[in-house]
Amino acid sequence: MQKQNATVHLLILDPSQNDAESLVSLLRNAGKATRAHRITSEEDLEEALKNGNWDLLLARDIEQEFTADNALAMIRRMDKDIPCLFLTEQESRERTVAVMKAGAQATVQSGHDDLLVLKAKRELAALEDRRRRRALESHLREAEQRCQLLLESSKDAIAYINDGMHIYANQSYLEFLGYDDIDDLMCVPVLDTLTPESQTDYKTFMKSFAEKGQDGMTINCTAKRSDDHELNVTMSVSGATYDSEVCTQIVLQPEHSDAELEEKLREISSQDLLTGLYNRQYLMKELEQAIANAGKNNQTGALAYIALDNFITMKGQVGISGADLLLSDLATLLKKEAADDLVLARLSDDAFCLLCLPGDEKSMTTRCEQIRKAVDDHLFEINGRTVPLTVSIGVASITENSPKAEELMARAHTASSDVRKQEGQAQGNGVRAYNPADHETLDDSNSTEAILKALDDNRFRLLFQPIINLRGEGEEHYEAFVRMLDQDDKEVSPYDFLPPMGPTDTAIKIDRWVILQTIKQLSSHRSRGNDTRMFLNVTAETLQDKTFTPWLSVALKAARLPGDALIFQIRECDANNYMKQAKDFTKALHQLHCKVSIAQFGCALNPFITLKHIDTDYVKIDGSFTEEIQKNDEAREQVKEMVKSLQSAGKLTIIPLVENAAVLATLWQAGVNYIQGYYLQAPVPEMNYDFGDN
Repeated sequence: MQKQNATVHLLILDPSQNDAESLVSLLRNAGKATRAHRITSEEDLEEALKNGNWDLLLARDIEQEFTADNALAMIRRMDKDIPCLFLTEQESRERTVAVMKAGAQATVQSGHDDLLVLKAKRELAALEDRRRRRALESHLREAEQRCQLLLESSKDAIAYINDGMHIYANQSYLEFLGYDDIDDLMCVPVLDTLTPESQTDYKTFMKSFAEKGQDGMTINCTAKRSDDHELNVTMSVSGATYDSEVCTQIVLQPEHSDAELEEKLREISSQDLLTGLYNRQYLMKELEQAIANAGKNNQTGALAYIALDNFITMKGQVGISGADLLLSDLATLLKKEAADDLVLARLSDDAFCLLCLPGDEKSMTTRCEQIRKAVDDHLFEINGRTVPLTVSIGVASITENSPKAEELMARAHTASSDVRKQEGQAQGNGVRAYNPADHETLDDSNSTEAILKALDDNRFRLLFQPIINLRGEGEEHYEAFVRMLDQDDKEVSPYDFLPPMGPTDTAIKIDRWVILQTIKQLSSHRSRGNDTRMFLNVTAETLQDKTFTPWLSVALKAARLPGDALIFQIRECDANNYMKQAKDFTKALHQLHCKVSIAQFGCALNPFITLKHIDTDYVKIDGSFTEEIQKNDEAREQVKEMVKSLQSAGKLTIIPLVENAAVLATLWQAGVNYIQGYYLQAPVPEMNYDFGDN
């Protein structure tokens, strides 16, 4: 599936159409797919709130017929969860306090675009969290209802207890202990359902359970029914919540001889057979529980990933049996150093793991340094031969903000790998704590340098995605995309990391690299008899570059490529922000016989105004419409009307983000000319799509 940021549905209260358009462009340039509605009156806002779902209100805090305060009051009156940001002419603590008391989230001084983007992103993230919480609460209620039905119909004898008293018991539990009604049992402590001999064992057992908090602990005891008949039972306990109250779940089963065997099998299933340590499955389960505890109880901990340095080379020297002996000896040493307060497990051939809870990153790093030194100092004897061994250890902290278990493990693994990259430690043999800040996505302070270095190091890749004629006319079109390999060798779009406010020459350099490399590949591809045309995206910086079209003319002549093989694509927001430059740019391209396309069309407040000034050949409708036409009829009719208007104006229409067959019928009926998306093909390094299949 193609990943796409969710579309932000934006309400704007601003008397200036141009200023409102600028706000839309600002969010789009910040990476937020944005669809906006400009409020014109009280009735207009009321209609919008009744008929649409909105994510954010940006309101200009000035004197106007329908003020920002009026808009905020209406949102509160209609009980809509829409964050509101007021755009003020000057900073005023008193005004900020007043609007926040009224229900707005913040104020931002006009012109502070960087601050506005940050606050908007913060409020959108908080809104998404609230929506997710409400959805989860709904799912939780449904799950609790299903659990209640399962409990009542279960053949197992199940009860919930709190402070030693029964607060719930299912019918099987009542029958097991000989009670007719739950009300009779509610007054009976759990201890009274056990024989005097078992009561002492039960108290000790529950104290141990409270300390360890390990679900599934069992005890063999003797239960006493209401008729004083005694039964030997196995009681298993686990933590639970009943009716929003933290409690303990107990399950009673008749005691049987296989209980000890089952416990032994459970123990074996959690062990690594070679070393006798815990295995990966057990560790991941414990890690998930540790992360959960950190989230619930703010209990911090730490995870250490212990990687053996040069294990593959060593294994080749001592053989498989020698490597097994080495791992067994190392496991013994690690177990001795780890003591009983750490969970020690073997993850794979050359990796072990330590889990500490409670604890912290600093103390774990100190312990790991002691372990590293102990391994380095130890003489491992394999078949009479001394084998040197070192380890690289990465430590990741466990906090209430920790990610899922797999990602946390990846953090510790990354820190371990970074040990070997440190200068002077080519062979590893060190300890390093994972610092999330070192692995954050590029930001404004380092992105430009990283992009330029990637260009110099040839760490850019071109990808091509087909654009298909829905009428089956056999034309061959592709769109070119560029990906940059970041510091973790993951593919990212370099445009995503360009600072919104410049510098302009970086975007121009990327555009020219993409265009030049595409021209070379397209020329070679067409020389093999393919009549292929290519869509190329250009940034606002290139729109303003007066030297671009002369440079392009030279590049086309050098490659002997006709101009009509290229279709240059301009974003709608860039065309609106730089209307004069876009008009001149389009005219110059047409003189070279190149075509022009407007992308992300339909998100401006008045999108068709753009087409009055810019002579474009193609129009690519914004991808947010593709998602919405599958959900509601109103969006479907809106797209049909838009396509009809565009085609009556002589524009060829393209719909992107087509990810399933279900939407094709709607697009066909709407009269769309071209489609693009993962349903047809994901972007790939080669122009290899078979257009003849359509």
